[in-house]
Amino acid sequence: MTAMTTDERTEPETTAAEREMLTGFLEYHRDTLLMKCEGLTDAQLRTPSVSPSTLTLMGLVRHVADVERWWFRMVMAGEEIEPLYYSDEDPDGDFRTTGETTWEATLADWRAEVAAAREVTAAHGLDDLSVRKSRRGEPFNLRWILTHMIEEYARHNGHADLLREAIDGVTGE
Repeated sequence: MTAMTTDERTEPETTAAEREMLTGFLEYHRDTLLMKCEGLTDAQLRTPSVSPSTLTLMGLVRHVADVERWWFRMVMAGEEIEPLYYSDEDPDGDFRTTGETTWEATLADWRAEVAAAREVTAAHGLDDLSVRKSRRGEPFNLRWILTHMIEEYARHNGHADLLREAIDGVTGE
C-alpha cells in the first residue's frame, strides 16, 4: 500500500485564537476529504467499499455539500432554499450517485456551498445566533455550527479513508 503524496493541507497554529482554530480545523477537514478523492475517475469515485453498503466517495462529497448548505445558509443565515440532492421523499439522495453523476458537477456544487459557508461565517461572530432553531426551539450559535461541521467532516473522512483504500490501496491521514 502506498501513502497519498499530495498534502497541501494546513493545520491551524497550536496557539491560534478560537475563531481561527475552528475555521482552520474545518478547512483542514474539507481539504482532507478532497485529498481522498484526488486522482480517481468518476467510476472509482462511485465505487462502494463493501456490500451491502452503497457509500461512495462521490456520495460523501454530495452529502457534505448539502450539509454545508443546510447549516450555514439555511440554519445560520435563514435562507429559504432547497437542499441540493436530498428531499423528504428521498432523505438519502445526497449519498446516491448514478452513472450520470459526475465528479465535475459534484465538486462544483461542493465548492459553491463551501464558498457560501465561508461568506456566512465571515459575516457573523461566534456568539451570533442562527435564524432557524433546533427541534427544541433553541437557536445555534456559529461556534456550535463550526464545531459540528468539524465533527461531520472528521467522521466522514474516516469513511473516506476506508473507501479510498478499498478502491486502490492508497492510504494516508
